[in-house]
Amino acid sequence: MRISAGVEMLQLTARAFDQDIILNPTLVWNNDEAILIDTGMPGQTDQLKEALGELNISIEQLKVILLTHQDLDHIGCATDIRKKSNENIIVYAHEFDKPYIEGKLPLIKTNASRMSNEELAAIPDEIKYLYTNPPKVDVDIVLKGSQMLPYCEGIEPIFTPGHTPGHVSFYLRKSKTLVAGDALVFANGQLMGPVKQTTLNMDQAVHSLEKFLHYDIEHVICYHGGYFQGCPKEAILRIKEHIAQGES
Repeated sequence: MRISAGVEMLQLTARAFDQDIILNPTLVWNNDEAILIDTGMPGQTDQLKEALGELNISIEQLKVILLTHQDLDHIGCATDIRKKSNENIIVYAHEFDKPYIEGKLPLIKTNASRMSNEELAAIPDEIKYLYTNPPKVDVDIVLKGSQMLPYCEGIEPIFTPGHTPGHVSFYLRKSKTLVAGDALVFANGQLMGPVKQTTLNMDQAVHSLEKFLHYDIEHVICYHGGYFQGCPKEAILRIKEHIAQGES
């Protein structure tokens, strides 16, 4: 789905727990460079190649991978993409999630060693394999503090911890687009807050949403749920109010 010139929301279909799920990586590109934000589940490289091919872009043209966080449905194809591109791709991720992404520490949410035999037995075999053989990729450049990445007229990382310790969203300055990662989801026609069941620190994740209020945002891409256009500031304030009322 074309968001604006040089910004495309991709759609990848994965099968998990007997249901199809749609994942939405983002491609940002111009005549000189192509940047992929998140990479789908392991095994989705061919889907990515097909989606890029429809835009007349090959995997070999990718210069940068930006990872919003450590979850396996975001880092899944990063190593495979790097191999298919002659390993020239630069991978960015936040310093707090870096050791998990690189496999030096087990992924927090899918750490099979912390699960009981009963919990593991309840997981489908194909998912169990990913839990016990998680994807990993080397991170070339760590994201920390405030910085502007010099790609496609400016990509600004926004540190939005909560969903994971090192979760990062990205603001595309030229198109006024927020790539939210899992800090927000789009469901039932509404922009919604992070999913409680998969968020490690909900209080921190809700607090992180306040950072979005300081940006001029016209478009939002949620990794789960896809594209939102409207007034994200009003939606974020509504989310915070709703969560606060639920806690009172």
